[in-house]
Amino acid sequence: NVGASTNFPKGGRSLADRTGTGVVVVIGLGRFGKSLALELMKSDTEVLGIDSDSDTIQSVSGRLTHAVVADSTKEEALRQLSVHECDRAVVGIGTNLEASILTASVLVQLGVPNIWAKAISNAHARILTQLGVHHVVRPEHDMGLRVAHLVRGRMLDYIEFEDGFAMVKTNPPGYMIGKTLRETGVRRQYDVTVVAIKRAGQGFMYATPETVVSAGDTIIVSGRTSDTERFSELS
Repeated sequence: NVGASTNFPKGGRSLADRTGTGVVVVIGLGRFGKSLALELMKSDTEVLGIDSDSDTIQSVSGRLTHAVVADSTKEEALRQLSVHECDRAVVGIGTNLEASILTASVLVQLGVPNIWAKAISNAHARILTQLGVHHVVRPEHDMGLRVAHLVRGRMLDYIEFEDGFAMVKTNPPGYMIGKTLRETGVRRQYDVTVVAIKRAGQGFMYATPETVVSAGDTIIVSGRTSDTERFSELS
C-alpha cells in the first residue's frame, strides 16, 4: 500500500523513535495541506507528509521531515508508516470526498488522539464530525467570514472563538485619545475590554485601567462578537 517514498528513513525503528512524539502527520498536500505542513516546519515541528501523488511528494522533497507516497484510505498503509503512534494528524484532502472520509475513518480507527480535517461543505463537515474527527475546519468558508468582518468595520484583524466571543485588532476611536482606559469607560459603554495596546514602533503590552491611549496606537479588544463589531465601527 505504500509506494515510492521520499526522505523517509528505512529500518526497524518506529516513527516515534525516529522523530519523537511531536511529529504531525499531514495527509493530502494540496494548497491547504502543503501550506500547513510548511508552516509547521517553520516552527520546528516534525512533519510526515503523505499524498497519493508522486509528483506532489516530489515537490516537497527536502522541505518536510518525511514525505511519502501512500494510499491513506488503507489502514495497513498508515500502520506501515507508524501513523498510529502519532498524536496529531491533519486530513488536508478536500475535493476527493471519498478519500477524505475514508482517511478520517482510518485515523479514528487507529486511535489518533487529535485529528483535524478540512471540509468543503456543511454536509462534508457533518460527516467528518459524525465519524469522530475532533476538529473540522472549512478554510475558504472561515476566511470568507473573517474578511467580511474586516470589510464591514475599521478592524485591522479579527478572530472569532466559540459562543460568539471575538478579539479585534483596531485603531482607537477619537474619543479615547488622551484618556486613560478607566476614563474612557469603554467597558461600561460598549461591553468590550481593551486587553492590549501597541505604541508606534513598539510591541504590544498588556493594558491596565491607567494606560493612556494615544493617537497612532493600535489596540486589541475582546468581547461578544456583536459588541466588538459595534466598537470597531466608531470613528
